[in-house]
Amino acid sequence: MLQQAIDFQTECDALYELLKSLSDEDFERETLFKGWTINTVLQHLHYFNYAAHISLDDEDAILKLLGDLRTAAEAGVDMMAHTDKELDGIKGRALLALWHDYYTNMVPDYEGVDPKKRLKWAGPDMSVLSSITARLMETWSHAQAVYDLLGVVRQDGDHIKNVVVIGNNTFGWTFVNRGEDVPEDKPFLKLTAPSGKVWELNEPSDSNYIEGAATEFGQVVTQCRNIGDTKLNVVGETATKWMAVAQCFAGPPRTPPATGVRHIQT
Repeated sequence: MLQQAIDFQTECDALYELLKSLSDEDFERETLFKGWTINTVLQHLHYFNYAAHISLDDEDAILKLLGDLRTAAEAGVDMMAHTDKELDGIKGRALLALWHDYYTNMVPDYEGVDPKKRLKWAGPDMSVLSSITARLMETWSHAQAVYDLLGVVRQDGDHIKNVVVIGNNTFGWTFVNRGEDVPEDKPFLKLTAPSGKVWELNEPSDSNYIEGAATEFGQVVTQCRNIGDTKLNVVGETATKWMAVAQCFAGPPRTPPATGVRHIQT
């Protein structure tokens, strides 16, 4: 079994534990992420879990799903409206059960799969490893808005290193996606894991580095937080420029939230 598939389930299970006692009405509460409700978050996660899952062995099905998404976008249909339609408007506790049962059943299908196998996706083809790691990252990042809404400080595990690695690997993508030249001096990362371990990535530097909690680095590269709302120590022109616009996910360039916009609600 791919460790990343196990880590994906761990993150999903944590979110399920957070949500399992909520009422149908609670799922309509709005988060600080673009006004999405908990229903919106779960519909989005389930739909793209399904997409990633069918891409494993049904190329025709994933190409049709992606084609339908493009057609909807070209017709001016909002992605969330399209997702809601594709899921027949399922919401609340019924949606929670659907999402939970699906991710639980999809994880065993990653047993014995070649992690380098190429899969069709909305952008360039992805490896199996990249695909399931992206599902973990997206679950972790979208769940942040739900934890914030419910006033809960998430207790992360060291499996969030997957998010850190994606964030680091998309350093160049952040700039290319914005039509900018990629700086040659990739910042040194010295991040403290939830367990207290220290993760170091890239060439050491005393003048171009980012140091602090791995969780906060993950929050910045997934645009769950503005860099100004973290305690990360950012030193150097390139490190500062990166953290101001970091984006580890696909799609057009997005502007990170302004300072103070996304936070734990009390």
